[in-house]
Amino acid sequence: MKYTLYKVMRTMLSPIFRILFRPRIIGRQNIPANGAAVIAGNHKHALDPILIDISTERVVRTLAKKELHDGKFGFMFRSVGTIPVDLHAKKNPEALKAAVEALRKGELVNVSPEAKRNYTNELLLPFKFGAAAMAYRTRAVIVPYAITGDYKLLPKNRPTVIFGKPFQAGKDIATTNKQLYEIIAGLLRRTMSPDELAQKHFTPYDDRS
Repeated sequence: MKYTLYKVMRTMLSPIFRILFRPRIIGRQNIPANGAAVIAGNHKHALDPILIDISTERVVRTLAKKELHDGKFGFMFRSVGTIPVDLHAKKNPEALKAAVEALRKGELVNVSPEAKRNYTNELLLPFKFGAAAMAYRTRAVIVPYAITGDYKLLPKNRPTVIFGKPFQAGKDIATTNKQLYEIIAGLLRRTMSPDELAQKHFTPYDDRS
């Protein structure tokens, strides 16, 4: 059975994750029940992919850094269907090819356009074009999301993910990327606590990123 390890691990981790962090999941109905979709959002913590995984009953193919696949637990990441991406390379044709193939099979692909965790006071890091390119090439819908809150034991500011409405890629990749950036920024502003938002600086989309 395909992705059996993924399903077993999600079944085991989901109740533990929910007890420890009490996450809020808003708009899960915006993730299509079937068919291809690019799920794209900000990246603030290593646990973000688990929060996305437990938001749907479908298998989510997440882009993960290549080092995880090359390490001693690489077999596990390959078994759960993650797609390796080289964060040090300017372009990742193999990762893009694998993601496009998954989408053409009708799967869900999760990617962070920021390409790395955001440790800065910027609301969002400059966006790479991968998510927009995947959607543009396959005509898969994009489901934007924003993650806020803290991954702490029984946190007051609970980790929260909000999924926006699906949308189709625009006339070109650059236009789609800008639209995605602006939607995610809007979702972040909508769900961040006042204290968290006050610490952030927002830089308008730059198409040279």
